[in-house]
Amino acid sequence: MDKKITFLFFFLLIISFSSNYSQTISAKIVDSLTQKPVPFATIQWSSNKGIITNEEGYFNLIIDSPLKPKDSIFVSCMGYETLGKTFDEFKDSIVFLSPKAIALNNVIVSNKQYTAEEIIDLVKENLDKNYNKDLTKKKIFFRERYFQNLNKTNYSKFESTITAFNSQFLDSVIRTIPKNEERYTEALFDLYGNYEKENQKINLIKASELYDKNSEMDLKALETKFNKIIKENVRTDSYFKVKSGIFGSKVDSDELFGTPTDSTDVEALNKKLEEEQKRKENRKKYFANGIKSDVTRVFQNLIFMEDTDLNFISKSRKYEYTILDFAYLGQDAVYVLKFEPKGGADYQGTLYVNADDFAVVRVEYENVKSIKSFKLLGISMNEYMAKGKMLFYKGTDNRYNLRYLEKENGSSFGINRPLKIIEKNKIVKGRNKQNELSLKMDLGVTSTNKYEIVVFDTENTSTTVFDAFTENNSILPTYMPRYNPEFWKGYNIIEPNAAIREFTSVEEN
Repeated sequence: MDKKITFLFFFLLIISFSSNYSQTISAKIVDSLTQKPVPFATIQWSSNKGIITNEEGYFNLIIDSPLKPKDSIFVSCMGYETLGKTFDEFKDSIVFLSPKAIALNNVIVSNKQYTAEEIIDLVKENLDKNYNKDLTKKKIFFRERYFQNLNKTNYSKFESTITAFNSQFLDSVIRTIPKNEERYTEALFDLYGNYEKENQKINLIKASELYDKNSEMDLKALETKFNKIIKENVRTDSYFKVKSGIFGSKVDSDELFGTPTDSTDVEALNKKLEEEQKRKENRKKYFANGIKSDVTRVFQNLIFMEDTDLNFISKSRKYEYTILDFAYLGQDAVYVLKFEPKGGADYQGTLYVNADDFAVVRVEYENVKSIKSFKLLGISMNEYMAKGKMLFYKGTDNRYNLRYLEKENGSSFGINRPLKIIEKNKIVKGRNKQNELSLKMDLGVTSTNKYEIVVFDTENTSTTVFDAFTENNSILPTYMPRYNPEFWKGYNIIEPNAAIREFTSVEEN
């Protein structure tokens, strides 16, 4: 009996001790003088583990390793005094950071007075050794915001020999198409590998998609209505000639109608079910791979990558640099450099360079002209926005790892040209042309993508571990018609901003 009591006591003690492994701190970081939120401040509790505040200064930190009440947590941000508090002291919902007075003379005395160009040369010289490019295991939270706006839907010169396809129908189609689409994708995962595209493996932990399903349902209903009209007015053995300006293509009617499956044909039905199951399995696989693809594509443009499009360091001769100021990141003195294009270069922005090892610890950039554009035969495309920021932290091996990345791109697409669809049928004698629909389209679409990547934890790993790890990503994103704060409870993420917290689908109103 005594043994049972002792064992029970020991068991409860273990549970009690284990429960202390997960501890939570939530607060808003605020400038002590201006009372404004401090975005992208780092909250760190070990050399390689940290989280950052969102653009509104909020953070929610979950520590799943043993932390004693007197263990310290540090809050740091460019230009502010580093704040150290014990876990016990983190009780307030608002934490104030004090701007740091810059001892300019000390910086100048302890470092050679370099020109801006000399600093950039030293950045380039130390690029390879300053950043960790080894195989690692990274704990990553990924967020994508996609927004599309259909800002022009005009047409003219409409003619149709199909009675149901009249201008009233076309107007109803245009009214049905959603003018705006907004979607948020969030995912938490472990990423094994280095920054090369071919050396990445993902272990998806949890994911969600926040959007309005009504847009999908409207388009589905429109597709059903469209197909019904087509089937009632067009012969199934017809084909279609699609012309737009000088271009033309042939489309078989089967491509519009699909090939029907006879439910009495067991073999065909089983094949259909197998294909559907395979499609679902592929969707699971491709979702995780899609996230991995997005992240690795973004990683290709890190400032130290060889083929990065962000060439304000690699092709420094195309830019002019100016020393704006000195600042502090924690205890480290940092040069603040402004860069802008000399001639035809694409970007302008600010670099924050460590005064001792010349590593870029932070960068903010934006384009000064369209990244890519063309206009030909009534079709136009313009990549008008490319901006972002990157924050790095120094590990115990004195090399820098990515902590936070933000990237936002915007593009517009337009079509202003005639469209003609002609139904033809070789079987019908004497009347090859059956029906015809023609109009001139004038459509315009604008879309933006914003990516946020937070790296909470980076651990070096070996080739053996990397090769042995096998991806098994059967997790699908959970659909949310409105933001659910409970979904990520118990996980470290970057806190959502007001737009995400207040997002609600039409069905929820």
